[in-house]
Amino acid sequence: MTGKERNRRITDLGTLKALAHPLRMRLYRALTVARTATASQLAEQVDEAVSLVSYHLRKLAEHGLVEEAEPQSADGRERWWQPSSDGVSIHDEDFRDAPEKAAAHTAASRLFFEQRADMYRRFLDERIHWGEAWNSAAESSESHMRLTAAELTELNREVLALLRRYEERGRAADEAGDREGRESVAVHTYAFPFRT
Repeated sequence: MTGKERNRRITDLGTLKALAHPLRMRLYRALTVARTATASQLAEQVDEAVSLVSYHLRKLAEHGLVEEAEPQSADGRERWWQPSSDGVSIHDEDFRDAPEKAAAHTAASRLFFEQRADMYRRFLDERIHWGEAWNSAAESSESHMRLTAAELTELNREVLALLRRYEERGRAADEAGDREGRESVAVHTYAFPFRT
């Protein structure tokens, strides 16, 4: 694990709104995957102008979501960026005490879901190019259980702990130079009650 905060909990409306901008969230996600990048590198990934990307990176920095990183090249003109933490979390209980906060949390959650769904759609569209091993390893499933709220909380904690172990394993392998066969992998989980 790095020296960064493990999972920054967003509790204020301003930071939530800053992150819940469609382009800013794409930039934050791209920067999380890259770990460090310049505005130019990120602009290529999101197909936007460098000046626009720089503006949005500064907005994310104003809210402590990203920060300047040590230069990764000898070109002193380039400004490098990195996430300020190893992740963020947003909890319903931090935004339910006022209608505006609850509405912002719902809007942000919908944006995050749509962007995650777009990632999965892109994988499905490109699946043929990933080859047999990656297609066999990829998973899509749905489970229906009868749980209490306390059991769902426990299930979520256990799933997150498992994901963190694998995240740390991949990060340690990258840092050791063991990159052969490694790709960025997204794991999206949604656990919620429903009635039929």
